Amino acid sequence: MAPSDTPFDPVLLDPTRLSIVSLLAGTEWAEFGWVREAAGLSASALSKQVSTLNSHGYVDVNKGYVGKRPRTWLNLSPAGRAALERQVAALRRIVDQSRGVPASGGLGAVSGPDGMDGGSARVPDAGPGPA
Repeated sequence: MAPSDTPFDPVLLDPTRLSIVSLLAGTEWAEFGWVREAAGLSASALSKQVSTLNSHGYVDVNKGYVGKRPRTWLNLSPAGRAALERQVAALRRIVDQSRGVPASGGLGAVSGPDGMDGGSARVPDAGPGPA
């Protein structure tokens, strides 16, 4: 498969951005500090990733005040939600393919160097044990 044919979104291949988008998928207008803590990032690291996600239209950013304190809220945009759903679907296809045996062609069960299928270990018969 050529790189341009990949089902994966290059923006969401970064695990940090994928985790941010995943966190936002379950919320509506999350506070920046909450996302920072939940993702385990520094403020500057989150800011950089949010800028990238925002420039691709995946995250909406709203700045305002609570009292006199500045606050930033983040929301997953419809484009970001669609990109996340495509990314998750592509990952699920890989998992599903790894669990099933193809109907024809391709790789079947993989045998180890001893000819076994790797699913169970066979212990050679050592004869009678101690009495």
